[in-house]
Amino acid sequence: MQFARAAWKFLVAIKDGMVLIAMLLFFGALYALLSSQPNSGAIRDGALLLDLNGVVVEEPAAPTFEDFLAGAGNNPREYRLRDVVRAIDASAEDDRVKAIVLDLSSFVGGGQTSLTDIGEALARAKKAGKPVYAFANFYSDDSYQIAAHATEIWMDPMGGIIFAGPGGNRLYYKGLIDRLGVTANIYRVGTYKSAVEPYMRSDQSPASREASQALYKVLWDGWLAEIAKSRPQASIKAFAEDPASFITAAGGDYAAVAMQQKLIDKLGDKTAFDRFVAEKVGIDETSAPDSFNAIDYDDFVAAHPAETDGSPIGVITVAGEIVGGKTGPGMAASGRIAELIYSALEEDELKALVVRVDSPGGSAFASEEIRLALLEAKKKKLPVVISMGDVAASGGYWVATAGDHIFAEPDTITGSIGVFAVLPSFEKALAKWGVTADGVQTTPLSGEPDFVGGFSDDLNAILQAGVEDSYGDFIKLVAAARGKTPAEVDTIGQGRVWDGGTARQLGLVDAFGGMPEALAEAAKRAGLAEGDYHPQYLDPQPRFSWLPFEGMPFVRQQGAPVSGVIGWAAQRQKAAFGEALATAQGLLAREDVQALCLECGTGVSRNTAASAGWIDRLLLYSLSSAPR
Repeated sequence: MQFARAAWKFLVAIKDGMVLIAMLLFFGALYALLSSQPNSGAIRDGALLLDLNGVVVEEPAAPTFEDFLAGAGNNPREYRLRDVVRAIDASAEDDRVKAIVLDLSSFVGGGQTSLTDIGEALARAKKAGKPVYAFANFYSDDSYQIAAHATEIWMDPMGGIIFAGPGGNRLYYKGLIDRLGVTANIYRVGTYKSAVEPYMRSDQSPASREASQALYKVLWDGWLAEIAKSRPQASIKAFAEDPASFITAAGGDYAAVAMQQKLIDKLGDKTAFDRFVAEKVGIDETSAPDSFNAIDYDDFVAAHPAETDGSPIGVITVAGEIVGGKTGPGMAASGRIAELIYSALEEDELKALVVRVDSPGGSAFASEEIRLALLEAKKKKLPVVISMGDVAASGGYWVATAGDHIFAEPDTITGSIGVFAVLPSFEKALAKWGVTADGVQTTPLSGEPDFVGGFSDDLNAILQAGVEDSYGDFIKLVAAARGKTPAEVDTIGQGRVWDGGTARQLGLVDAFGGMPEALAEAAKRAGLAEGDYHPQYLDPQPRFSWLPFEGMPFVRQQGAPVSGVIGWAAQRQKAAFGEALATAQGLLAREDVQALCLECGTGVSRNTAASAGWIDRLLLYSLSSAPR
């Protein structure tokens, strides 16, 4: 009896402890949420400080409760492109802003087109009389692309500048896959569809190299042209093409090279830079004697919300990898995006729709789900205009075919009209340890995909035919949308990636321009007068739910439904693999006589999340002690 009481007290103590932990997490998240809210009333005269300690993206990812527990708050911050541009443009008309300060020491980067948009906004601010001062310990391609638009560029004397340009090596896993005994079952259409090459080759194919060289040359030439226009006195090209000679001649003094080539204007540490800015905009004595009056970026953005005058033009964002389900933002989840579109259409207030695409693609099924939702807008006689960001390729272009008019920037990466699928099997790896497969089949697809015995010829033929059919659908969509024949699209398709300029020449894009031009075109097609409209961004609303089920203010990451034969094969493969691992674990865990029927399963695998340690051990043994 005493033992039972003690056990009960112990269980109650555990329960109370778990409740206490949950409450602490709840109030901790609530405090973090409230303390992070911007204060629009805190703005005073000074310099707008753009301390970009992270990356510039089209749509920041929504935090999840798992991220919170994993301490993901230490990850680089994601800055929404349109917020940064709006803040810079608003500073041009705000008398409280005496200057714009760019602190780029912790800037991670962004897409080339996005950084061009920021640079153009800085140019507009300078033209309006706002000086721009940039500082960084070290400059590279992305940070310098922004800094080049500054009135003065500062750098720490112990810093430096390196321009790497686009391109570089990628990893190829064919040798590792062969060594592990893994079979990469690859199904693809498109000579230039290089996404599967790392699993089937040990080097880059000639077709992929040809496409990459053409694309990178355009991007690099565009980058050089932008820098030359914004900072003509700098010797950028010569230094970028032979940095070793310049740095060696200067005895390794990076700062001296930067000054000699007029890449920067002044050398000084952060304290010296802050003193310089303080002389221009005023000293902030409350922070430190050397600090300047800084206007917080978040406060400034909150104080300058987007305009709401005129008729609304809906803006839907397709940013990140396109997947099924309702996850994100951060991923372009088709279920979530389609739901936003359908909900907006029910309100009957929108006059047109602009789709901002910044995605390398993803699931063809999910891309089609978004496209179908956009077609519903067209059925309601709403103009649909596409605005391509840094990249709108593959599934991103699939979505773009729904548009009445497509805008892109010269440096936008687009095209990649091709499809593929990759499913691994492990018959060679498991055979090293004597694991084989045998059984009874009622149809040619019974037990397929067989990750132990290898995929059958029937399954391979079915999957390849499905991929080819998807490519045919892709080709037909593009042909119908762009007024071409399927044969013409196939010629410029085949998975080939194009820059925005070439894509326009090929007829994949209608015009150059960003969001302002796309909104103006949508307004024109909707019969709206110039200036008589505003963008209404169809962003998901944050959900506030009890910890830890969805988190507060976190979002739940919902999985994607099975779509098509490839999805069916992948799901069955995962289920079979999980069941095999669970069976292996069960063999070690069961210590008594078993009355268990292996063939009598319900058809539903409930333990697909078996320990990943088994997979790690399998790979480790394949690499080390397994017989070869």
